[in-house]
Amino acid sequence: MMLARVAESLYWMARYLERAEDTARLINASTMMLMDMPQTATFGWENLLKVVGLHEPFHEHYDEASETAVMSFLIQDERNPSSIFACVRHARENTRTFREVLPRESWEWVNELYLYTSTHLAIALDRRKRFEVLNEIIRRRQAVVGLLSGTMSRDEAFQFMRLGRNIERADMTTRVLDVSYAVHLPTQAGQSNDLVWMSVLHALSAHQMYRRHVGVHAKSHKVLAFLLNDSLFPRSLRHCLYEIHGALNELPGTGPHRQLQSLTVQLDSADFRKLAEAGLHGFCDRLQAGLGSLSESIGAAYFRAAHTQSLSQKQFSLT
Repeated sequence: MMLARVAESLYWMARYLERAEDTARLINASTMMLMDMPQTATFGWENLLKVVGLHEPFHEHYDEASETAVMSFLIQDERNPSSIFACVRHARENTRTFREVLPRESWEWVNELYLYTSTHLAIALDRRKRFEVLNEIIRRRQAVVGLLSGTMSRDEAFQFMRLGRNIERADMTTRVLDVSYAVHLPTQAGQSNDLVWMSVLHALSAHQMYRRHVGVHAKSHKVLAFLLNDSLFPRSLRHCLYEIHGALNELPGTGPHRQLQSLTVQLDSADFRKLAEAGLHGFCDRLQAGLGSLSESIGAAYFRAAHTQSLSQKQFSLT
């Protein structure tokens, strides 16, 4: 068994990188919705903060949840440990500390991601340029993951990163889905509602696979079923749970399996048509709480001897 502090750092390095990418995806989804929504629709920035679980930390530093303030908080504010820049910086530090465990090029690529992020964040605050900058951050982060996936032995180090990546991805997929909670559409806005779900699919790079396996029209219950329950799509909740299960099976102990089973039961019992009509926000909230419990169980099983990271899943539970 590898050292607890090494295992924890690898786990959180993967989570930081995934959170940076998925926060960029969430922002892109919100921006696309803003551009596509009818004039009679409104976007609730306060609700978006609740979706990502950062409502209270935001108001410790900002008075009003305007677009500019929320984007600054989510993209570049280091007082927010979940901002894109803070996550990339933490991932860089963890990669630097344990370079001997990782392929040599991974440090160089993570450092390049950090340098790009630190020099382009101000540009990303401009709505007209935001999509381009955040997409480049996503692309560079995916290059790092591709490098690690293609060059690392499937040993314990890889399994801890696999755990971190998929717990974070599962959590953030539910948050991207829940971004519809922030959109207030006028009555009789069926077509506009389809645009919201189309934006969600694009945010998760899921549109092409959805069209291939489900259909052309982005109907709410079908999008939910695909992004929550499709076992073959790598960003679906179901697939992430399979990956977590596979990683845990490669590691000693059985402690976290109970929390994982509880999440699987929740997903098995979901009625996607009912969730699309009402209750999605609460359902996502319960899933995120379950993922938080799973993360705590993993920490207790494998990292108890380590110095805990400053970023805790509890900071991102909905209130």
